[in-house]
Amino acid sequence: MCDNVSIGGVRLDAKETIKALLEASEDGTITAEQVTQAGLHRSVLQELVKSGELYRFGRGLYVRSGIWEDELYLLQRKYGRGIYSMETALYLHGYSDRAPAQYTMTFPKGYNTPSLKQENVTIKWVQQLNYPLGIIEIPSPCGNPIRVYDLERTLCDLLRGSGGDIQIINPAMKRYVVSKERDIHKLLQYAQQLRVQPKVQRYLEILL
Repeated sequence: MCDNVSIGGVRLDAKETIKALLEASEDGTITAEQVTQAGLHRSVLQELVKSGELYRFGRGLYVRSGIWEDELYLLQRKYGRGIYSMETALYLHGYSDRAPAQYTMTFPKGYNTPSLKQENVTIKWVQQLNYPLGIIEIPSPCGNPIRVYDLERTLCDLLRGSGGDIQIINPAMKRYVVSKERDIHKLLQYAQQLRVQPKVQRYLEILL
């Protein structure tokens, strides 16, 4: 590893190289892998954390101090297989006024990392077959791209098991059936695959 590198023919010391990489980053983040690829020793990241110029968000992920922290985006950068789901997804779709006190993320069965249990996250696991169903990308409230389950998948998920909180589901279903963006065919397809078709049909019979 070297203490300085050349960018555009100009020699930069390690800290200046990190700053250049951060300025080129749209979200104010930098990874340990990027630093290694730039020919620098990762210890420079620790120096910048100690000086307060960076803070460590997770293993190998660092964020520039002083920027507006987008927790939804950074959490998903940290746990790339996690998809925002359930009440969190409903809120992000604008179908719930309840801001989640704890985010819910869904992971494929078999995925596990010890640090995940230390996060302020409700964890759901699903079969590999159902994991990709309805994944879409939307902007976070701060404008960064995050992955969530689409509205139809979210409504089906909320009806699985004991049926969830009716004070959340009932208003969401009522709003959905009168929405111009509704896709009843897709909703029923998802309901069949996720084994909640009777519950979904019951709502549709009442509300349509």
